[in-house]
Amino acid sequence: MNRAGFLLARTLRREAPLAALSVPQAELLAALAGRHVALVGNARALGEARHGARIDAADLVIRINRAPMPGAQSHGTRTDWLGLATSLPPADRARLGPGRILWMSPKRKRLDWQTARGPGFYLHPLPDIAALGAQLGAPPTTGAMLIDLCLRAPLASLTLYGFDFFASLSLSGRRAAADVPHDFGAEAAWVQELLARDPRLVWQR
Repeated sequence: MNRAGFLLARTLRREAPLAALSVPQAELLAALAGRHVALVGNARALGEARHGARIDAADLVIRINRAPMPGAQSHGTRTDWLGLATSLPPADRARLGPGRILWMSPKRKRLDWQTARGPGFYLHPLPDIAALGAQLGAPPTTGAMLIDLCLRAPLASLTLYGFDFFASLSLSGRRAAADVPHDFGAEAAWVQELLARDPRLVWQR
């Protein structure tokens, strides 16, 4: 598909041509097999911690959206994969240098050509987003979708950093919980349930 075809498919919300640009989900999950994965959220509280070395020691580091990184001591430095649901300015793309971008948003009109043609590009399926939203009773955050996705893989462990479900707000903006369409209480309870039944999941606070 060329750029004009991509723009047409995006504008007309033609899912099949856009999905054809994506690696299959099975291939993405296979890439996580046996690996220790760090999933780094954007909670402001992470800036007060010293988890950077642990994050960088993971086999794979996944960050979220524009992934502000105030310091290496708290956040580490690596970004192997980036779970994205918003536009990514060129400066942030260059700063993060992700090896793979996972487009997690159902809003396909925000997806840009550079991202869609990037190496290993992955488009998260709309039915998966809808299913998690139904379970949570609200549109899922990018972080929740990434947790759900990663735990489908035969990975060794998934450690969450920078997740406090908006208790300390987000480094990526000034909005309060009431200003976004997510149910952070439901997501926190869901993660607690996952922790109780899946020993691979670790919540580092």
